[in-house]
Amino acid sequence: MRIAGRKITLKTVLLYAIVITVTLVMLMPFAWMLSASLKLSRDVFAFPIEWIPSEPQWQNYVDIWTKIPLALFIYNTSKLTIIVTLLQLLTSSFAAYAFAKLNFPYKNTLFLGYIATIAMPWQVYMVPQFLLMREFGLNNTHLALICLQAFTAFGVFLMRQFYMSIPTELCEAARIDGMNEYQIWARIMLPLSKPALSTLTIFTFVSTWNDFLGPMIYLTKTELKTVQIGLRMFISQYSAEYGLIMAASVVALIPVLVVFLSLQRFFVEGIASTGLKG
Repeated sequence: MRIAGRKITLKTVLLYAIVITVTLVMLMPFAWMLSASLKLSRDVFAFPIEWIPSEPQWQNYVDIWTKIPLALFIYNTSKLTIIVTLLQLLTSSFAAYAFAKLNFPYKNTLFLGYIATIAMPWQVYMVPQFLLMREFGLNNTHLALICLQAFTAFGVFLMRQFYMSIPTELCEAARIDGMNEYQIWARIMLPLSKPALSTLTIFTFVSTWNDFLGPMIYLTKTELKTVQIGLRMFISQYSAEYGLIMAASVVALIPVLVVFLSLQRFFVEGIASTGLKG
């Protein structure tokens, strides 16, 4: 079979069929969530599924702002997410530059020790962290979450692997021209590392925005809570307003989609390039 001068083989057809099938399976939960957000709670789990509601409940998207202080929760989540993302980009890129381009005693040992913390589940040390934040008087503050999430071993690993692919001769030439290490990091390494920075931005933004357990542990005041905790407020003692939960989930998903679509052109390049050298 030929199309526009190209020979289409059975292998190619099967490959595209598999990709399309997997894509549809991945998109199905999001389609169901969007459909459920326009239904009454009693109709959400009706079977067979009515993908396009005959009577869309657009009022759900109005009620979510009045039933709970959703605007405040989105503001809190946005503040935490932006601050944590910026801090992780700063600390990760800065530490990664030292591990990739500077020489100091026990560099590799320190790097391996730091990266090894990735293998330790957060649940193992979340109680000591909570006790530490309580001793510092940071309970019921956003600062506790910011301090705990400002540093990430994964971000250092990601950035360091990308920096390893940048020729060291660039740094040496900059030093000969009189640049110090801070200037080399800011003027040479950062502009060249946009793919890795974009990848880290996506990972950090999504994980911080969707974080539930951290805010649940440290934040008890309503005015401090995040959108993920706010979704739980639609669940009462005897029932759950699933239509409102799905509507609020759609709204909460929008910022994540915006960030991903804005940076996705760098995403694949950043993932591919981090494994070139190590």
